[in-house]
Amino acid sequence: MTLKLNYKNKIEILTHKKFPFLRKGLGIGMNLELKNKNALVCGSTQGIGKATAIMLAKEGANVTLIARNEEKLKAVLAELENNKQCHSYLVADFSNPDELKAVLETTNLEFHILINNTGGPRSGAILDATLEQFQQAFTQHLLCNHILAQALVPFMKTQCFGRIINVISTSVKEPIPGLGVSNTIRNAVGNWAKTLSEEVASHGITVNNVLPGFTETERLSEIIQIKAKNENTTIVQMTAIMKNYTPAKRFAKPEETACAIVFLASEKASYINGINLPVDGGRTKSL
Repeated sequence: MTLKLNYKNKIEILTHKKFPFLRKGLGIGMNLELKNKNALVCGSTQGIGKATAIMLAKEGANVTLIARNEEKLKAVLAELENNKQCHSYLVADFSNPDELKAVLETTNLEFHILINNTGGPRSGAILDATLEQFQQAFTQHLLCNHILAQALVPFMKTQCFGRIINVISTSVKEPIPGLGVSNTIRNAVGNWAKTLSEEVASHGITVNNVLPGFTETERLSEIIQIKAKNENTTIVQMTAIMKNYTPAKRFAKPEETACAIVFLASEKASYINGINLPVDGGRTKSL
C-alpha cells in the first residue's frame, strides 16, 4: 500500500479499486510461518470459513475442510493452494453430534489449529423462538465446538502449541435486534471459549473469538431480505441502510475477517488469548 500527501495535507491511500487487499485471491503473503501446521476449518464451503481455509493454505498450512456438503467440499479443496501440502476434507453434519463424533473416531486428530465456524441460527424475535430452535443452535454451535476441542486439545498439548479460533458475532458485545436465538447462543460460546482459554494457556494453546460484523455472505443476504420484508422496504434500500450503520459505510469481504483469523492462528499471536476481536468496520459501539 502506498501513501501520498495531497495538497490539502490529507493522507490519501492509493489503492487498486480503493481497497487492494480485497482483490481476487488476496495474496497478501503475511509470512505467518504456518508450514507444517495442520488446520481443521469448520463450515469451510462458503463465506468466512472458505476464505479462511484458502488463506491458511496460502500461508503454508495443511488444511482439512469439514462441512456437510461433500460436493462443495470437493470444489473448495480444488481451490486450495498446494505447495507440497496435504489437504483433505471431512463430511459431518453439526446438527448431529454423534455423527461428528463418529467421523472424528476415524480421523487422524493431529491438528494444531481449530477454526470453529458454523452458520448462524434463524433470525427472529426471541419470544417467537421455539425450544427446538434453541436446542438446535446450542448443539451446532456449543456442543460441537466442545466435541472438537475435547478431541483436538490432547494433541495440541503434546506440541506445546495450539490455536482455537471461534467465529462468532458482534452480538457477544451488543445484542443485535431480531436475532434472539443467535444473541443467546453466541454469548454461551463466548463464555465457553473464555473459560477454555484459561484452562489451556499453560500448554501454549490460545483460544480466541473473532466477531464479524456485516460481511458479504449468504447469512447477511438472508438477514437483509427478512429486514426488508419486515420493514416494508426494498432489498436495495435495506442494504444501503445497513451499510450506513457502519462507519466504514460498506460491508466486509470474507477475506478481511479471514486475515484476522489466520493471524490469530499463527505463532506471532502467541500472547493473545481469551479475547473477543470485532472485525466490523467500527460498528460496535462498546470498547
